[in-house]
Amino acid sequence: MEKYDFKKIEKKWQKFWEEKEIFKAKDFSKSPKFYILDMFPYPSGAGLHVGHPRGYIATDVIAHYMRMKGYNVLHPMGWDAFGLPAENYAIKTGIHPRISTKQNIAQFKEQMKMIGLSYDWSREINTTDPEYYKWTQWIFLKFFRAGLVYNKTLPINWCPSCKTGLANEEVVGGKCERCGTEVTKKEIPQWVLKITAYAEKLLEGLDKLDWPEKIKEMQKNWIGRSEGAMIKFQISNFKFQIEVFTTRADTIFGATFLVLAPEHPLVLEITTPEYREEVKKYIEETKKKLDVERQEEKEKTGVFTGAYAINPATEEKIPIWVSDYVLPYYGTGAIMAVPAHDQRDFEFARKYDLPIIEVISQNSRLKTQNHNSKLKTKLEKAYEGEGVLVNSGQFDRMPSQKAREEIVKWLKLKGLAEFAVNYKLRDWIFSRQRYWGEPIPLVFCEECKKRIQNSKFPPVGRAGKIKNLEKNQIYKIQNYEYSLGEILNPGWIAVPEEELPLTLPKVEKYQPTGTGESPLAGIKDWVETKCPKCGAPAKRETNTMPQWAGSCWYFIRYVDPKNNKALADRKLMEYWLPVDFYVGGAEHAVLHLLYARFWTKFLYDQEILPFNEPFLKLRNQGLILAPDGRKMSKSKGNVINPDDLIKEYGADAFRLYEMFMGPFDQPISWDPKGILGTKRFLEKVFQIVNSIHWGVASDSKLQIGGSENNKETENRLKRKLHQTIKKVTEDIEAMKFNTAIASMMEFVNELQNSNCKLQIEDFKKFLIILAPFAPHFAEELYHQIEKTEKSIFEEKWPEYDETLIEKEIITLIVQINGKVRDQIQVKKGISEEEAKELALKLEKIQKWLKGRKIKKVIFVKDRLINFVVR
Repeated sequence: MEKYDFKKIEKKWQKFWEEKEIFKAKDFSKSPKFYILDMFPYPSGAGLHVGHPRGYIATDVIAHYMRMKGYNVLHPMGWDAFGLPAENYAIKTGIHPRISTKQNIAQFKEQMKMIGLSYDWSREINTTDPEYYKWTQWIFLKFFRAGLVYNKTLPINWCPSCKTGLANEEVVGGKCERCGTEVTKKEIPQWVLKITAYAEKLLEGLDKLDWPEKIKEMQKNWIGRSEGAMIKFQISNFKFQIEVFTTRADTIFGATFLVLAPEHPLVLEITTPEYREEVKKYIEETKKKLDVERQEEKEKTGVFTGAYAINPATEEKIPIWVSDYVLPYYGTGAIMAVPAHDQRDFEFARKYDLPIIEVISQNSRLKTQNHNSKLKTKLEKAYEGEGVLVNSGQFDRMPSQKAREEIVKWLKLKGLAEFAVNYKLRDWIFSRQRYWGEPIPLVFCEECKKRIQNSKFPPVGRAGKIKNLEKNQIYKIQNYEYSLGEILNPGWIAVPEEELPLTLPKVEKYQPTGTGESPLAGIKDWVETKCPKCGAPAKRETNTMPQWAGSCWYFIRYVDPKNNKALADRKLMEYWLPVDFYVGGAEHAVLHLLYARFWTKFLYDQEILPFNEPFLKLRNQGLILAPDGRKMSKSKGNVINPDDLIKEYGADAFRLYEMFMGPFDQPISWDPKGILGTKRFLEKVFQIVNSIHWGVASDSKLQIGGSENNKETENRLKRKLHQTIKKVTEDIEAMKFNTAIASMMEFVNELQNSNCKLQIEDFKKFLIILAPFAPHFAEELYHQIEKTEKSIFEEKWPEYDETLIEKEIITLIVQINGKVRDQIQVKKGISEEEAKELALKLEKIQKWLKGRKIKKVIFVKDRLINFVVR
């Protein structure tokens, strides 16, 4: 008996596919296109563990399926190799990130090829390749020239371990998302991308996408759209006002104090001398706290400024306080505090003995109270629901929903309010104080700064010679042309596009400084340069881009990866994009997925892209946990390496188990014994082909399977095959890979147990539906039964025969004296006479009836026929 030698088989067919370019996508094919994409990996030094390939194998199954359905499939792979993961590994090992990244990519690629993933490697990209990040820098300059990039000294999230700034999205539970270190605050000049300018567009597009609802909800919550009003509070004894955003204008009569965030620009201006030192001290203490701490702290703290504002509804003086429970980035960094109807305000008012006046009641007959008395309320907590207004002057007894609108209209007539929309979303801090990232293509020129600041920079029309900036204004100052970004950031000048890529200098010392400066700052020869605008001495920006930059647009580059004249050819973008099917982790909901949508929408508005959403369909895979139920981690010692499993069981057994172990979108623990079952399944199929009976049917068609010729059993097998084809087809499309595999296992068991032959053409159909899951194995058996030079993946996906799987076909049990002796597939509704005739032709029944006389026939329609004999 020939043995299933997976090591020999897998290498053989991997070489065949590569030489024949079986999986290479064809630009502008007449076949319908299908672009399926994995979130490309960070090539860390640890390589892949068994959790990583779950998504890769799933997309591979779908890619194979769609190819055989007649689609021109683009299924590429590349490397997200800049950023913290690669640099931290390099620092740990002492190997330069340029070298370690190259080594890690080679390891990842070898592992992926071992698994037999059908990527089009001719389109491979690497975010650290200067020919790639040239275009990342080019896109950044588009943002800059459009006025969507600004430089600002900000208190940013700082990771003491990684020694770099972090975006809000990279802080999880007060810790660095990458290394788990407690995050602190640090004030550093930063480049910031104005993602808030796209808040509404990012919301608008979500409902049209075929994404998991939880992911869409996470993005909606992160963007945090609120409809409300902007209300002005005049500061007593000052000429200026404090603007407050509120969603509950109906509660304004209950606003008994204002609270400013410690970072609010007016805090020190309005603070009276006797409170100044206390306020300054409080501001300094707040700088040490993270936003998450400020929001989670149970006990509220604050200080009085000594200043008062005028409540525009009651025209009464109310005190102005400073507290860190108000964040500077939401709304205006100031709130009107309504302690009776906001729990945080209630706790603050209780602590500092501030008035609490109820203005919304569920009881419409509640008597109004005197505003001039400092009410000692009986409330035990704030009531935050809807109701009717009380203690609200002319608006008493009005439903709160209606009052929200009416009060704003009333204040608007006085010039004290406007309807407004606010977002929780904050602009994206884009600078990183690291070496291993894309250099930011800007230089600082003192002469240009002076020139801009001393001029009114009159506009001279559209962008002229600067390509693709037709919608962006250009300003001319002393014969020098400046973009909007250069005007908004005086002194910062864009590197000319023809000088891109601005490459990372080769250095020996790349460890982060921890001072807030990038390691690039110490490379004098690289930093000092000439201003590309006026030729004066200038200095390069030394911060680098975040690790998310290259992944914001990588899906575009796959369609035209070798183009050195454009991001990608427009006709190729129109043919391939957007991505039809995207698979990756749910943890990227408000990081990569949000950023990629932002960049896509911006490039669409710049008329660079012909589409405005990157990924039409998204699915997330569940985590594969270690056998101990915990997340796999090298530090926990519970990582399982796929290389060892593939060497012992083969790539196809590994692929099958990854897809068979449970529902694709659910987390599940790895069972070390589970792969034995999928290996045995493959061995069983291999034996059917190589060790049982071959024969020739009466119609001269080759047969495979057992030694018996039983027409009824053969028909039953054929029906089972078509049911299996239907099940596998539907399950692949629904990503129910585990039940698809289970149905194929059932079919093989029935084929083996029947000891009956199956026509080769039918068995080939089975191999075709198995092929996406076990490609090497199916290719091998296909070539054993089909003498051909083509691949099984060039076959058409089999169609199932509806007449063979109709529900009208039922299984009729055949009994002798009440004991089951056989069964038969019949049409639903078969008559007793027809059932009797068919049953008596069955070999097993004839055997049991031999020498006996039928005394009675009991027939239960569509269930059984029982012969009572003696």
